Amino acid sequence: MKITILTVGKVKEKYFTGAIQEYSKRLSRYCKLEIIEVADEKTPDHASEREEELIRRKEGERLTKYIREDAYVIALAIEGKQMPSEAFAKKLDRLGIEGKSHIIFIIGGSIGLDPDILQNADELLSFSQMTFPHQLMRVVLLEQIYRGYRIIHGEPYHK
Repeated sequence: MKITILTVGKVKEKYFTGAIQEYSKRLSRYCKLEIIEVADEKTPDHASEREEELIRRKEGERLTKYIREDAYVIALAIEGKQMPSEAFAKKLDRLGIEGKSHIIFIIGGSIGLDPDILQNADELLSFSQMTFPHQLMRVVLLEQIYRGYRIIHGEPYHK
């Protein structure tokens, strides 16, 4: 299975990059992991809805260049479906059984994802109704993918 994390913006904080590297290393025994970062747009303070719409569109165009038609696309969105870790593991396993060899997870920038990205995704996934920094979501997503593979393989994991 190939898993791509397609995300807006770079992670600069060492504590996030360290966690990302650790989970990437752990995941290497379960899947081929690829992390693609596209440039984020500078969002001015007190940006109008129109300005935010244009920013999301520009970031969405950058993301779209990396979305492959043969991949199963899961966009992280606050309005997405929430599920426990065991159900997420079953989802990963089922996608593989159904012949999906490539899953792309998309994480938007600080003001979210372009509506076209959300509309064209195969699925929307939410980790909470709360808002999190997109850099932190990368760590949380990688941890949950790792946890999912541990569950799939019947290996111990922290509940």
